[in-house]
Amino acid sequence: MTSVCQEEITAMRRCRRGSPAAFEVLVNRYMKDAYFIALGLVGNREDAMDLSQEAFIRAYRNIKHLKPERKFFPWFYQILKNLCISHLRKRRYRKANSLDCENCPEIPAATDCFSPEVVAGRNELKNKVWQAIGKLDDKHREVIILRHFQNMSYEQIAEALYCNKGTITSRLYYARKRLEELLSTGKGGSINDMP
Repeated sequence: MTSVCQEEITAMRRCRRGSPAAFEVLVNRYMKDAYFIALGLVGNREDAMDLSQEAFIRAYRNIKHLKPERKFFPWFYQILKNLCISHLRKRRYRKANSLDCENCPEIPAATDCFSPEVVAGRNELKNKVWQAIGKLDDKHREVIILRHFQNMSYEQIAEALYCNKGTITSRLYYARKRLEELLSTGKGGSINDMP
């Protein structure tokens, strides 16, 4: 995730005046991030694609309400997050640990070895990590996804979540601690194995 550039500022001004082409600049800039954030929050590729697209549609319809001094991504992130939370509430009958691990982003391997044992071990670790992430509460899952899978800085996360950096530091500490507990009881893997 990069800082706001002049192209984005210009696009936002044009969007407020109703330019669909200008909004396309914003979509192109953030569509990949939106998809992977949604995937991390809901755990399913198709749902993540639908939710990220719906978030862009809602953002386009409401862009005139975005105050000129505000950045696009933190505002957009709230729309995306709310859609994901709403979606998860609708799916509440499913257990929190039933994330579709086959559809989660790959956790990079420490080596490029493609032996069946290494591949099987990687897949098993990936599944354990995503199951553990699925057991976290929403606020802790969210900071893990933004920090470790979107590579956002503490400042960017604080801005996206409208809270201070200390809160983010605390949430990450407790999320990592809980993941360590979940992974150690699952015998295998560690939070240090995450990207």
